[in-house]
Amino acid sequence: MSKLKMIVTLFVSILLLAACGTGGASLDSESSTSEDDNSTATDIETSVEPVEIEFWYGLGSVAGETMESIISDFNQSQESVIVKGVSQADYTETWQNVQAALAANNAPAVFIGGTSLVNAYGGDEGIFEPLDDYMDAEDFNRADLLSVFTEANIVDGKTYGVAAYGTTQIMYFNANVYQEAGIDPDEAFASWENLAEASEKIQVDTDAEFGHMIMWGYENLRDIALSNGGQVISDDGTEVLINSPEWVDAWEFVRKSIHDDKTMGIISGGQGWEYWYRTIDQVMNDNAGGYVGSSGDRGDLDFTYIDARVQPGMGGNSPAPIANGLNMIIPKAISQAEKDAGFQWIEYFTSPEVQSFWSMTIGYIPVRESTMQVPEYQQHVEENPYAGIPYQQALHASPEFIDPTGGLITDALAIAADKVELENISAQDALNEAAEVAQQALDDHNNQ
Repeated sequence: MSKLKMIVTLFVSILLLAACGTGGASLDSESSTSEDDNSTATDIETSVEPVEIEFWYGLGSVAGETMESIISDFNQSQESVIVKGVSQADYTETWQNVQAALAANNAPAVFIGGTSLVNAYGGDEGIFEPLDDYMDAEDFNRADLLSVFTEANIVDGKTYGVAAYGTTQIMYFNANVYQEAGIDPDEAFASWENLAEASEKIQVDTDAEFGHMIMWGYENLRDIALSNGGQVISDDGTEVLINSPEWVDAWEFVRKSIHDDKTMGIISGGQGWEYWYRTIDQVMNDNAGGYVGSSGDRGDLDFTYIDARVQPGMGGNSPAPIANGLNMIIPKAISQAEKDAGFQWIEYFTSPEVQSFWSMTIGYIPVRESTMQVPEYQQHVEENPYAGIPYQQALHASPEFIDPTGGLITDALAIAADKVELENISAQDALNEAAEVAQQALDDHNNQ
């Protein structure tokens, strides 16, 4: 299997490469024999023609443009692998298209997918390639990866995905709007209850239509429930808890803010990430005080007047939003040469220097501890405190919930969220219905 030498150029070289389009650090490999077909990793290096692979990702706007730039840098940094980036509308469409490609026997070598996907389709009988042999190579430095993003990718004792970047939803706000309303952001974001009061004040004292924008989807509502002391299922894995008072109170708070008080707004629908960027525009254009968004939104924001804070708690509870990884996954069905080439690309992207550049540009949480030692990254966080907010939140975040039913619990939550957020149905009614569906799914799973 191929091994990638550690990138030897300084991070500033990466910046220069992005600007001038010249080649970067060279990639090399040591000869090793594949257990599957006796091919060697040096076949990639000595081949007359480089191995061409496709990498599929569901990133939009600045994130997508930055990924294209990194792919270009990788292709120019060595001569053994050519990566062709194929952009998708979002993560969901990426997986749908991968499924279709697998059926047609033309799957990409690497694609971006969530941890739940890894757990659903990994394992000995699954369709993803185990990556431990690659990751255990000395040059890869597996121990340097943040465990919060790696442990969830282990299925039946094997690893089926490498986190490309971590994400968590944080609080972004328009400092000009807050200043005009005379609101102290630290006080406003001390609790969700405080934010509700601040949202009302913003409406009264500024021209903003909303004090805060709720991001459409169950994830934001889930985070608020967890920060109100809630759990998805019981510790023993037998009982669904999504209609507990902690969940109902949190979701009813959101319903009331959107539909009764009308101090918080929500935008839904559209193609791909359209709803997301329309929500951001509300805050960027002074029509809302703030919103909850991904740590990866940073490339789309103007931090001359946008700032950030960690998510607050509710009901006197400590904040506990989820932090999760988006993973680079290799399908099992492709050729060994494509797998080797795919991991060569994975290793490049997860190097400390590239992670630093990616995080500084986009805002996602880097997956390697050593990224914190890259001088440019250290300086960036010191000069731009908002850039360190996602990492701060990750320190007390909840781990990603892995749905044991293969997505039926989260599907029930998504349906309930639309009822609360869009249809103005009470949280109690929506969550009771969701809990009934989810409990049946969990019982069926446990009784298999």
